[in-house]
Amino acid sequence: MRSVIYPGSFDPITNGHLDVIVRALALFDQVIVAVGDNPEKESLFTTDEKMAMIRTATQDLAHVEVDHFSGLLVDNAREKGACAIIRGLRALSDFEHEFQMALMNRHMEPDITTVFLMPHARYTHLNSTIIREVASLGRDVSEFVPPIVNDYLKKKFGHG
Repeated sequence: MRSVIYPGSFDPITNGHLDVIVRALALFDQVIVAVGDNPEKESLFTTDEKMAMIRTATQDLAHVEVDHFSGLLVDNAREKGACAIIRGLRALSDFEHEFQMALMNRHMEPDITTVFLMPHARYTHLNSTIIREVASLGRDVSEFVPPIVNDYLKKKFGHG
């Protein structure tokens, strides 16, 4: 089975993330959505909340596993037996950082390939930070996130 790991903070998962997962499933037998600890980011949701939202949002997709990791991504990918790492690219501004990370990951684990996938154009402006900000101000983000995430956001910000 050809497994791929799709890492991120997913704080929260968006429809753009889901689009990338579906695209990855067309290329690989299994997608492992890996919620990573990023000490540089302050999270709105706990790891358990993020994983619960992702599990619910992907429950109708076969061959999706939700996991958590800390430390180096390539170490986690190797431990999981993944042959590749999926990274979503929304805009050219994402590329430079992602390219640098891909080269370092290749240096550390030459047998694990980084694959860049672009979400559908309707999601290229989305990121979790924007979603959190708009939701915190009481605006509707339901067209940009799975229903479970919309519910979590409303509860978190007291708008539900």
